Amino acid sequence: MAEIDDGTRSAGGTRAGRAVVSGAGIAGLAAALRLHRAGWEVLVVERAPARRSGGYMVNLVGPGYAAAERLGLLPALAPRDLGLFTSVLVKADGRPKFTVPAAIAQAALGDRALTVFRGDLESALYEAVRDRAEIRFGTTVQAVGQDADRVRVALSDGTSEQAGLLVGADGLHSGVRRIVFGPEQDFRVDLRHMVGAFPLAPAPADVPEGSGTVFIGPGRTAAVVNLGADRSSAFFTYRSADPEAELARGPVDALTTAFADLGGGAAGALRRLAGAPDGAYFDSVSQVAMDRWSRGRVVLLGDAAWCVSLFAGHGAALALGGADRLGAALDEHGGDVPAALARWEAGLRPMARDRQAAARRGMSQFAPPTRAHVWARYLVMRAIGLPGVRGAFQRSVQRSLQRSTERADR
Repeated sequence: MAEIDDGTRSAGGTRAGRAVVSGAGIAGLAAALRLHRAGWEVLVVERAPARRSGGYMVNLVGPGYAAAERLGLLPALAPRDLGLFTSVLVKADGRPKFTVPAAIAQAALGDRALTVFRGDLESALYEAVRDRAEIRFGTTVQAVGQDADRVRVALSDGTSEQAGLLVGADGLHSGVRRIVFGPEQDFRVDLRHMVGAFPLAPAPADVPEGSGTVFIGPGRTAAVVNLGADRSSAFFTYRSADPEAELARGPVDALTTAFADLGGGAAGALRRLAGAPDGAYFDSVSQVAMDRWSRGRVVLLGDAAWCVSLFAGHGAALALGGADRLGAALDEHGGDVPAALARWEAGLRPMARDRQAAARRGMSQFAPPTRAHVWARYLVMRAIGLPGVRGAFQRSVQRSLQRSTERADR
């Protein structure tokens, strides 16, 4: 751990009710909002020079929807809800194979469900936080020191802060985690898959509005969703033996090579990407495995702590729920920050562990290892449309969401 010498300490002394949050993504902004409600004075620092936008679609169902509701985000998110859409399974050339109507998912999920772009969720959080916390862009945590009563944080803008709590919500490649807990390679588990996602504007003409086309092949999936102007996007994922080499190639070269044989909406989306690569999210798929998420008055949150990966489908929900529960634990334990963090982690860790396990099991759905796995996936999706199977599927989803919500509320 890098220690701060006495010369960097602020003159104001320790303020147990002050918190520093590293990261202005979903986890960091949600933590800032919940901590403010718990009476903390909050400073948020963010590496990026300005707010980010776009990104992939995230689903808020079950405990994720409940957390958004408790944080007061639903009024801002409801107008941005993308809704559910018809999925059209396609062949490599873009021709349709079969369709899964939106009504099937709608009946299973019910009314307590939202689908929004990640950037829209971050925008809703930012608007809720901007007048309640100080936010510094282009700023990172450089060093951390702490004792029983305070944590001392040196920032890249040359200032330092003393606080009662430091929250590392700075993502998979967390700088706070590296400084306080150790190098990334000690905790990051590479799943040997790549993912790319980016918005499409204007909407793709070769995908019917209100639907998404999905190609599933051995080791890869490509999906293009047309929900109208400023509401359309593309998602690609594929297996890779060397993720670092793929990252070095960049999104345009890597994704175009991996999906060069596809036609239809996928080909059109890749042409759009070539013309505007800066708006793309492109990274390897990883999880984070740690024995502890806190050390003294420093705690990790969201992808910095557990990173369930995109294959889990609940990363944003866990970030919101984790931030909400963190504030509740601090409320309950008052000034005993280490005890609050221990209680918070004990309650949240089983959910994160379950989602990580589900993601590892679910990799074969996004990137089936063989053609036999592809056909098995198609058979399951076709069967969901059958009346008897449809009802069983809907009841299964509803029971799962109810159990997850009840567990999160304990």
